[in-house]
Amino acid sequence: MKCLMDHIVLNVEDDETMISFYSEVLRLPTERLEEYRAGDVPFASLRLNADTIIDLFPRKLWQKNSRQGEGRENLNHFCITVAKADWDALVNRLEAQGIQIESGPVRLWGAQGTGTSIYFRDPEKNLIEARHYEAEDDEQGRVS
Repeated sequence: MKCLMDHIVLNVEDDETMISFYSEVLRLPTERLEEYRAGDVPFASLRLNADTIIDLFPRKLWQKNSRQGEGRENLNHFCITVAKADWDALVNRLEAQGIQIESGPVRLWGAQGTGTSIYFRDPEKNLIEARHYEAEDDEQGRVS
């Protein structure tokens, strides 16, 4: 299965400080910043490249899901993008292996627009999102 990194999600304590760091120090362009500050979207993002973004989840998005007594997990989840046929095959493999799909399929916004995602965990409990986009997928999982 060929895939691309679509996005990573960082749980942040101070969203404005993190936005400033990534946008001013690393000079990454912001995505949906005005909408986030207006309260129209739940988080802001920063663009790494044409295919990949970093989402900054404020406390209200991650606090309810943090593990009791273990503090804040910085990495909320990461997302891979695959072609629709590979996504369907992955769903079947997860079911065959008895790996629980925790959420989805659900349509969500990402680095290439809105796509369909599922969420599941690896053996060490890291959360993985696998997504395909509705447009014609090429063999690398990129939207054409």
